[in-house]
This record gives sequence, C-alpha cells and structure tokens, in this order.
Amino acid sequence: MSGTLFVVGTPIGNLGDISPRALEALGNCDFIAAEDTRVTLKLLNRFEIKKPMVSYFEHNRFERGPIIAERLLSGESCALVTDAGMPAISDPGEDLVKLCIEKGIKIESVPGPCAFATALAVSGMPSKRFTFEGFLPMEKSERREHVESLIGERRTMIFYEAPHKLAQTLKDLAKALGDREIAIVRELTKIHEQVIKTTLCAAAEKYSEEAIKGEIVLIIKGADAPEKVQMTLEQAAEYAKELVAKGEGKSDAAKLAAKESGLKKGDIYKLIIQE
Repeated sequence: MSGTLFVVGTPIGNLGDISPRALEALGNCDFIAAEDTRVTLKLLNRFEIKKPMVSYFEHNRFERGPIIAERLLSGESCALVTDAGMPAISDPGEDLVKLCIEKGIKIESVPGPCAFATALAVSGMPSKRFTFEGFLPMEKSERREHVESLIGERRTMIFYEAPHKLAQTLKDLAKALGDREIAIVRELTKIHEQVIKTTLCAAAEKYSEEAIKGEIVLIIKGADAPEKVQMTLEQAAEYAKELVAKGEGKSDAAKLAAKESGLKKGDIYKLIIQE
C-alpha cells in the first residue's frame, strides 16, 4: 500500500500562523520535501521537530519528483512544503502533486496561509471576481505577450513580485494597462506589513527611483466595462430588423437590440412590428 503525500501550508511570515494539523503532519511523516531545506529547518527547530528532508525545487523537480514518488509508492509518507504559504501555488510542488495523481498516490491537504488570498483580503480591492497571475515570465517577448493579454481583463488581477524586479514590472504593467488603481501589499504577517494604495503610473514613477523591501503582492483593478453603444430608438429598431432578416424572431431581436442600446425592449418591438 502506498504512502500519503501531505501538502502542507506553512507561515508566510509569522510562525504563530502554523496550524496544529501542519505540526502533526510534519511530526508524523517519514520525510519532508522542502523547497529550501535551510528555510524549513528553521521552522522545524522552532517547534522541535526532527525529520529527514530532501530538497525539491524549480531546478531539480524533474529529477527529484520520480524519486519522491517511488518512496511514496513503497509506503513512506511525505510532507511537501514550500518556503512560505501553500505548496503547488505558483510553485514547483504543482508538478509533484500532478505526478502523484498520475501514479494513484493518496494526497491529503493540510491548508495554511496563502499570500495572494491574504493580500487580497487586506487590499480593499474588489474581490468578487479575480485572477491570480503569479510571477510574470522573465523572457521579454513572453512577458510582453502575457501583459498585453490582460489589457481587457475585467477581474481584479493579482501578481507576485520580488523587490529587485518591482520597478520593471510596474513600468511594463503601466505601459500596457494604463493608470489603473493598484494595491502594493508587502511583508504580510510581519512587523512591517503594509498596504500601499496608489495608481500604476504613480507607482511606476515612484519605485523607479525608490527601492522597496520585502515579499510583494500586486493587486490591480480590472478594466472598466465597455460603454454601451449609443443608439437612437430608430437605430436600435434598424439593428433589430437586421437581426430579424438574419432569422432572429422579432421578440428576441428586440431583446438583443435593447441589450446593446440600453433602450427598452417594448419601444423597439413596437417599431419593428409596424412593418
């Protein structure tokens, strides 16, 4: 019988945020797969947990993943952790989880802090609909293509960024998206936690000259809804007639024309049935 891969969320700054279940999973597993064993060792030492660790990160995931999976298939249990937050979220742990699913290995979630959700919660930005974009690509053409694909995105957009890349990222986003509202959330759960509300252009200008420290989450307002086409009642009726000529029923054509124009369906319908 195969073992279990525990996907364990760890604190994103304040060690007091670790959950009892996370401590139990770390204490009871056979070994821990960690993004950086030095970072995880500090966490384990704080809570007096002694477990063997293997490194599992971006540049060894394809080599190390199958090895971890084989150990799981042999019956061992493994706790997967990242340096901070939930593994497999904008993190190479995604590949290990996928591999374990393919091999039929049991996976158990041990949820914990997540930077993008926490940042959104304290940002004051619209949260009903949002898209998590993670880190932007590093390659210039791929990065430009990615950013340009978001120009019409109406949902709130969330990005991760490192301090030394912030200036260029803000410049790229401002150039493509215009002067949108933005929240720069830094050092979540730490002493210097801060939410900076400003606009993209203002932020791009300020941080081109001024350095900023700490782990950063960028939350940007989505694009405004396109304005409805301004039509007179007669123009709306003509549009509806065109729809009827293409096979649409008169009632449905009036409804569609009303949606496009913002005018009343009944008024449009009266005009198109006169002929």
